[in-house]
Amino acid sequence: MLNNKSVLITGGTGSFGKKFVETILRDYPQVKRIVIYSRDELKQFELKQKYPAHEYPQLRFFIGDVRDGERLKRACENIDVIIHAAAIKQVDTAEYNPDECIKTNVNGAQNVINAALYMGVKHVVALSTDKACAPINLYGATKLTSDKLFVSANNIKGSRDIKFSVVRYGNVMGSRGSVIPFFISKRDSGATELPITDMRMTRFNISLEAGVALVMFAIGHHLGGEIFIPKIPSYRITDVAKAVAPNLPLREIGVRPGEKLHEEMITSTDSLNTIDLGEYYAILPSVSYYHAKEDYLKHHNAVPVLIGFHYSSEKNEEWETVESMRENIRKYVDPNFVIK
Repeated sequence: MLNNKSVLITGGTGSFGKKFVETILRDYPQVKRIVIYSRDELKQFELKQKYPAHEYPQLRFFIGDVRDGERLKRACENIDVIIHAAAIKQVDTAEYNPDECIKTNVNGAQNVINAALYMGVKHVVALSTDKACAPINLYGATKLTSDKLFVSANNIKGSRDIKFSVVRYGNVMGSRGSVIPFFISKRDSGATELPITDMRMTRFNISLEAGVALVMFAIGHHLGGEIFIPKIPSYRITDVAKAVAPNLPLREIGVRPGEKLHEEMITSTDSLNTIDLGEYYAILPSVSYYHAKEDYLKHHNAVPVLIGFHYSSEKNEEWETVESMRENIRKYVDPNFVIK
């Protein structure tokens, strides 16, 4: 699928970008070019140490910001596939710096779209978040806007052979700033208790590998305009704490501003345009000038979900246990993890 293709990854030095590069190099040895586009020269330097130029001549590193449309166009020269992972993602950072969040997450998304249309890119897949579903914070609102931009971009492509789609998933297991590394750090630093925002809290659970697989699926199967959503298990935040430090008491500190008790990825209203692909769901565009709902159903060999269907972490049918969380921590976060 990506052999003999050129791929650009915005935000390519982040957790997802690094795993995506690793996957491409492993599974598509004939990839023509991988362009890492990001604004952090230190992270690029560190990635270059892992992939030295004499061993990986197909890798290119572009310093640039998605806010800079002209620089994006330069980076997109002869690119076949764009994976858009760049974003301001911290909820509290976005609330305190709303204009900066909008410049990156909204204006930056439009710049990616413009560059892709202008430079003849074939496939664009944008990474979204559960927080874009019925958003209650600015970060979620900007990502919902970004999703709408990418979905609607299919309606303005004209005669160009290009497809835009989105993938949406929740917390990535072991990613920077996520709860599992936080709990492990607290435990190993000698904490006498673990802070819990709310004992009722639930979350979806996905690994970086599964996130990459979802993006690969989108590249290979999208018709254009879909928001792809994985079927993944949920966990209770109290079970994560028990998995990491079963002997530490829990102290409830309250839900943070802009934070939900439970994650949502498909609202009951979204069910009107949602189809079941088997391994994934897909929310279809409410307005499409190129494809009808029947086209998507046939293309994906899918079926519509029931009207009123709601996909949220607290109503999930599949759940992680304390023991399965420990196994996942060893597999995806820390192979040397031990219970203390």
